[in-house]
Amino acid sequence: MGGKGEFAVKVRREDVVAAMLPMQEHWLPQSNLDLLLPPVDVGVFFCYKRPSTGGDSPIQDQFGVMVGLLKKALAQALISYYAFGGEIVHNSVGEPELLCNNRGVDFIEAYADVELQGLNFYNPDESIEGKLVPKKKQGVLCVQATELRCGGLVVACAFDHRVADAYSTNMFLISWAETAQGKQQSLIPSFRRSLLYPRRPGSYDLSLNDMYVSVSALPPSQPHHPNSNQLTSRIYYIEADQLSRLQSLASRMGPTKTKLEAFCAFLWKLVAFGESERDNICKIGVVVDGRTRLGEGESEKTNLMDSYFGNVLSIPFGKMGARELKERPLSYLAEHIHGFLGMAVTKEHFLDLVDWVEARRPEPALARIYAGGVDKGDGATFVVSSGRGFPVAKVDFGWGKPTFGSYHFHWGGESGYVMPMPSPMGNGDWVVYMHLLKEQLELVEAQAAHVLRPLTFDYLNVD
Repeated sequence: MGGKGEFAVKVRREDVVAAMLPMQEHWLPQSNLDLLLPPVDVGVFFCYKRPSTGGDSPIQDQFGVMVGLLKKALAQALISYYAFGGEIVHNSVGEPELLCNNRGVDFIEAYADVELQGLNFYNPDESIEGKLVPKKKQGVLCVQATELRCGGLVVACAFDHRVADAYSTNMFLISWAETAQGKQQSLIPSFRRSLLYPRRPGSYDLSLNDMYVSVSALPPSQPHHPNSNQLTSRIYYIEADQLSRLQSLASRMGPTKTKLEAFCAFLWKLVAFGESERDNICKIGVVVDGRTRLGEGESEKTNLMDSYFGNVLSIPFGKMGARELKERPLSYLAEHIHGFLGMAVTKEHFLDLVDWVEARRPEPALARIYAGGVDKGDGATFVVSSGRGFPVAKVDFGWGKPTFGSYHFHWGGESGYVMPMPSPMGNGDWVVYMHLLKEQLELVEAQAAHVLRPLTFDYLNVD
């Protein structure tokens, strides 16, 4: 076998798992906020040590038992989360809709010729992409369970972002694990699209024209020419004391900033170093979840939004010249981020966004920052999505908590993507998934090696 990350994966069996109870076929329309998502799949994976059974049962027998439990629990969970068992179909005007027909979830069983500690999490393009996280071919959700040489297990999913955001998927993952343990699901999803109906008459702030753009207004996509500076994935580790230090530096101007705002300012400044010679405009977007905002002042709606399944996201962004980003203190950049976020963390913003989409249907639209490089002078462009709700410690199917887990968004667009998540150690440290240009990652590592460290098993509780 070659170096770390070089291992073979053999598919043993492919199956389809449908909801345990029959359901009547029906259509579930996409909300206006769902319609802002391009057709991309998102991956998520969890790694488990070989379970301790106290006996001498062969590894293969253990894997068979675990897969059987995963499939049975999945069939039960899909009764409530039936959207994941359907498929996307386009209607007469070309908009995607969800056909809830219980086609089921493609389930892959595989074997990887590698030990758990041989997985190279620092370079997930080499060890995770296309090996442990499946390529979804059809349907909304695909699952892969991979047995490792040591008897460990990787459970991974790929899901259609047009159907679910991370919040919705996290709900499902917890419910799936609870079902596997014989527990009652703690949260039953709501698919009430009426919660996101447009107002009559509709209205919206014109600033949304700067945040979102109709697809027809974008310039023709340029042919892709492979080069050495392509979007590349890395996973890093940040210790809690470094986060606190960044937060302190970022809070020297204005109110105390969140750790996420501080981290965003830090990364924005780092990436700008590679653009300062040409003084390109560098953009950073931050994903905002609208569930708590839309429920403000209405206790019943608050409860419904807590369990709402679908996309409830907005992506405000800021832009600044690379030289200014390089010269300004961290506190100034954090205050700028705090400012543009403040405009989006309101109930009115999300109601406006729903109306903005309605005024343009059926013309598809998307967040302008995802278009990347469409404006003159555009330089580094990336989006940060907080994964602080990532339930890595709760996805326990009955054989112990994951040793490690992460989202994996190898999306193939022009903009970068970054997601910080809690460490599985539960000690305040962060695991940070980054999908940026290779040159940007090299710059980050050169300038911030003391803060962002390549993820290794030294940071995880693995025997």
